[in-house]
Amino acid sequence: MKKFIAILVLFSFVSAKDYPQRIISFGPSITEELYILGVGNRVIGNTTYCNMPKDAKKKEKIGTILEINTEKILSLEPDLVIAIQLTPKKTLERVRDLGIRVEVFENPENFHQICKNFIRLGKIVGKERKAERIIKRIENEIFKIREKIEEKEKPKVLVQIGANPLWVATKDSFINELIEYAGGVNIVEETKSGLYSVEKVVAKNPDIIIITTMGISEEKEKEGWKRFPEINAVQNNRIYVIDADKICRPQPLRFVKTIRELVSIIHP
Repeated sequence: MKKFIAILVLFSFVSAKDYPQRIISFGPSITEELYILGVGNRVIGNTTYCNMPKDAKKKEKIGTILEINTEKILSLEPDLVIAIQLTPKKTLERVRDLGIRVEVFENPENFHQICKNFIRLGKIVGKERKAERIIKRIENEIFKIREKIEEKEKPKVLVQIGANPLWVATKDSFINELIEYAGGVNIVEETKSGLYSVEKVVAKNPDIIIITTMGISEEKEKEGWKRFPEINAVQNNRIYVIDADKICRPQPLRFVKTIRELVSIIHP
């Protein structure tokens, strides 16, 4: 029996060392998820966009999402680089050529894919069970939220991500599910491109317009929409602003928190 216990202890020790201990993250949502999984102390570097949690700001910066300093990466001696779909392929090739392990995560289009990515990340860092428990809890929370509002009227919603040109959340984005889970209907359904025209918005006549703080002047944008008084959202003063870091980052805990915020907007 003692021999068996000793083998178990030894196996646990060896397997723990197999997981990456020096991680560089190329994505803000990935960085947040690493902290959620309890391995933020293993993160040695990230991008300038990785601003949450606060401790992430203190990590070594290896560039932006699109412009990565490979020399800086090499100097940090990571055993794992976690990249996102937006990372240029040439950058990934250079990092791999340095003999560094690279894991790439695709941009999720829905909540299911967000969960799948999170559990995969948990598996990579040795926290798969914790990831699964977190997802289960979030799924239960979302179910309860949707149950409370399922009988309510579903207003038409536009989520504006950018301006000049107008950029919006489409049907094939996880933001679309945020709208649906919060009891609204996304007016953008006929295109996969986020590029949209004001004329189409007027024709669709949304009841609610939500503007994200994606490097634009939200107050200026709110005033801009007032040039179209025929839109229900303008008539009823239902134009809102939401932090882009909340609504645009595909991270499971942030997903359910944003649903709650959207419910307070859509069904006040």
